Amino acid sequence: MNDKLSRRSFVALTSAGAVSSAVQTANSQSANSQSGATTRSRSGKELRVGACQILTFPEPKRSAEKICHWLETAAKENLDVIAFPEAAVCGYTCEKDYWKQANPEEFRAAENVILTAARKLKLAVVLGSAHWEEGKVFNSLLVADKGGEVRGRYSKTFLAEAWPTPGRARLPVWTVAGVKSCFIICHDIRYPELVRLPAIAGAQICYYSSNESGLLEEHKLSAYRAMPISRATENGIYLVMANAPADPNNMRGDSQSHGNSKIINPDGNVLCEAGYFSETLMTATINIDKATRSIAKRTANEETILKRWINEGAQLVKQEKS
Repeated sequence: MNDKLSRRSFVALTSAGAVSSAVQTANSQSANSQSGATTRSRSGKELRVGACQILTFPEPKRSAEKICHWLETAAKENLDVIAFPEAAVCGYTCEKDYWKQANPEEFRAAENVILTAARKLKLAVVLGSAHWEEGKVFNSLLVADKGGEVRGRYSKTFLAEAWPTPGRARLPVWTVAGVKSCFIICHDIRYPELVRLPAIAGAQICYYSSNESGLLEEHKLSAYRAMPISRATENGIYLVMANAPADPNNMRGDSQSHGNSKIINPDGNVLCEAGYFSETLMTATINIDKATRSIAKRTANEETILKRWINEGAQLVKQEKS
């Protein structure tokens, strides 16, 4: 780790007791942070979205309790949708023994507690979790709309860990809080088609949940910041990224991440971005009309060598009615 990063890490570790809790807000008209979200009046074109950057625990019940606390914070911030990091229900771990002993019922019970709280608070939720089908475990996102209606699960397509089975069943676009949305998990960000094809099919927001490499792998940080920005810009859609923060008490291991959760405008400008270590809720009011999908639609509509190929690919997207 170079001296510059070391100094930044030291400042983060020694201020606010190493891990701080905060709520940061942004308006889609400006990248400046702002407060007073709970009193904001919004038109039907606006949506309040949030990316919750937190550490959770191997015990699903314990994780659910912490997640519900942040749901309450999101409700106070007048959010419509909140996204959580990859595998938030189990505190992301690659330990083989953990997954050999993991109890699917504990995961389902934790999810039900979270869904019940979200329903009560009138929040839509994109929740990093894991689930089992026919004895196989999947690294997945549980997506629920306002009112608690479960839209479905997206299972990670391109894996960077050994414990789950890769998702192959669907590339979904689901309506969440009235807006067509798509979903990717961590290593999926490196495969642009996973966002391009849903954007062609109508998605105006991509929810990206991750638990990326830690700060000790500094050589990866530039790419990690660039890729979410690229996915938004190259399609003309919003991207909401919920990443786990770095853990100052455990900087090594497969379960480490580096924070920097963010909300990105369709033109590629970052509306708000978290630090490395903070447990925080990044929020923004976004104008859906700005998510024109212009770049994605151009690849599908213009007479180029890509047109036929990209439109055939778009047929892989599965859409459910809202």
